[in-house]
Parts: sequence; C-alpha cells; structure tokens
Amino acid sequence: MNDRNAIGQLEEKIGYTFRNKKLLKQALTHSSFANEQKINKWDDYERIEFLGDAVLELVSSEYLYRENPRLSEGELTKMRSSMVCEPALAYCARDIDLGKFIFLGKGEEATGGRGRESITSDVLEAIIGAVYLDGGLEAAKAFIDRFVLSDLEHKQLFYDSKTILQERVQKRGKGKLHYILVEESGPEHDKLFRVEAMIDDCKIGEGSGRTKKHAEQQAAYQALLSEKTVSR
Repeated sequence: MNDRNAIGQLEEKIGYTFRNKKLLKQALTHSSFANEQKINKWDDYERIEFLGDAVLELVSSEYLYRENPRLSEGELTKMRSSMVCEPALAYCARDIDLGKFIFLGKGEEATGGRGRESITSDVLEAIIGAVYLDGGLEAAKAFIDRFVLSDLEHKQLFYDSKTILQERVQKRGKGKLHYILVEESGPEHDKLFRVEAMIDDCKIGEGSGRTKKHAEQQAAYQALLSEKTVSR
C-alpha cells in the first residue's frame, strides 16, 4: 500500500480529511521506517504522540468530570487510567484496523510490530495529536468521542475482564478461578498464545493473544459474555 492510498483509506475510516496530509503521515511513521528511509528523525510519530497524549488526557478528564459528578478525584483518576492505558488504546486501534496503516521498517515488520499493542496505542495517540494540529481541539474531541469514549460500558468490561471475573467468581463462591496455557504457536518473535479460563476443572472461556496476559484477558472476557459463571 503506497502512502497516498494508506492515508486516503484511513481518512475514510476515521471520517476526517486532513488539510495537511503530512501530519497524518508523520503520525503513522514508526522510527524504524524513518531510520531505514534516512528521513529526519523528527518525522516519526514520537513527538506528535506526546501532544496527542496530552489532548487525550484533557478530553477524557473533562468527560469523566462531567459524567460522574459524585466521584472523588481518586476514583476519576483510576477510571481515566483504565480508559487510556496501553491495552485500552490498542483495543480502540483494532476497531479501525490501525495496524495495517502504520509505516514500519523491515525489521520491525518481521518481528510482529504491526500487531504490537505498544505501537498501535502510540500511533492512536499520535493521530489524536495530528487531528488536533490540523483541525483544533473540537476536531480532536470529536475523534476521541467516537473512537475512545464510545461504548465505554462494553470496553470497560473488556479492559477489566480479569478483575471483574475474579470478583464475580469470589462473590458466588463457585470455586477457584485460574488460567491454563493450552497452546503456544508461531516463531519466537511473533508468538500466539491460547489460554483457557477455568473454575476448578470446568472451562468457562477461551482466548488467544500475542502475550499470555492478553490471551487471559480475552478468555475472561469470553467467560463474562457467555454468563457461564452465573449458571454454573
């Protein structure tokens, strides 16, 4: 996919057309690509991600303050941390298939960088920064509202699935919750783990991911959606 096609397709996905296309290209450019292409170091996403992180914190803080008038500062901080942490942003990035639009160097590509949560979450923040520079705070807020703050109840269930499942199992006194690694596949640099969530010897959910932690999260989320922990 060439630069113009990638930028055009992503603009269509996010519903925002950049006046300055260079800002979006910068937001999508990993340092490995910049190094390989021997372009200016400052043309990768790191500086613009720094700005996007600040804009995201402001917009999400305002949203939580407005929507939760009875919560304390500590509770609001905890909620915000959960909403804008790396796994949460990577989850949002998957909604728009962001990984396929990132400009990566050959080495980073070969080691699975396109699906790495640390990269996709950073790029999402960089896009927020790019939208802010191109269209101002209202445009950035519209992007965040649509892709980060939408369907928060469902996303919160996913973000905190392991904790929520543990609490439900303990509350019902239905046995011991644990996770079993049932399969590990792929080359060393790009492993895929498959995990089962268990209550004693009963399987209640299954998940897969590039890390054991993410696979466990997926398994817990499936268990919560299936309601097997309720009926057992």
